[in-house]
Amino acid sequence: MAEDQRIDTRLLDELTEQSQDLNSDALRITRSALTDFGQAADPVGRRWWQRGGLLAGAAGAVALFGSSRAFAATATADDIMALQTAASLENLAVSVYQTAATLPFIKDGNKTVAAFIAKTTEQHQAHAKAFNSAATQAGGKAQTGPDPKYKAVVDQALPTIKGPADVVKLAITLEDVAAQTYTKNVGQVSNADLRKLFASVAPVEAQHRATLLAVQALLAGNAADLIAIPVDPAKLPAAAGSVGFPDAFYPTKDASPISEGAVK
Repeated sequence: MAEDQRIDTRLLDELTEQSQDLNSDALRITRSALTDFGQAADPVGRRWWQRGGLLAGAAGAVALFGSSRAFAATATADDIMALQTAASLENLAVSVYQTAATLPFIKDGNKTVAAFIAKTTEQHQAHAKAFNSAATQAGGKAQTGPDPKYKAVVDQALPTIKGPADVVKLAITLEDVAAQTYTKNVGQVSNADLRKLFASVAPVEAQHRATLLAVQALLAGNAADLIAIPVDPAKLPAAAGSVGFPDAFYPTKDASPISEGAVK
């Protein structure tokens, strides 16, 4: 890897820890939203994550959501499509990060970079499980495929990837469309608990994007040596404090339509 594209492992350690903390908080909210929605429609009054004698953890719980009729009583067809499209975006993100992990400059690079990619992959896998669990509970089918629009973008971009900056650019595109889509979905779904579900995942994707934007800017400026913990403010460019947060309010103009990744 070229000297100007080396990434300080201390920063990646810190970012991995912070990302995992935010994702853990989001999954706790996700579990609460799915539980509340399930109880509202389940006449037996049993919590979905207690069925079968299991008390699931945050990531495991969302994968266990499948058997009762809780969501079917209140979810609409649009709700199901929105959940399937969200799952399709997560499936694609998982695929891209898994592919990135096999690239020579990632696979044969330092172990911290590989660990950072692995942790982000796990988070997207958990999000996909949450969205699919909700979709099947609502009477729809799980979406196991990728979003068709952005799969075409990925298929075009992958052969052109030559180094870390190219991976970062592609990942930013996927994280941004996911964050925009889930932010918009909050106002599109019919139930408060589904709104909470989308609202709990959107900031995780936005945090991924913010991190990637900061790394992208420093790589583009041949300043990868400034990606370090602790930060030396005197050496950072003036834009360092804002480059990861270009918008006062998260935009939704590029959000995917609810039907884009729905099961046909």
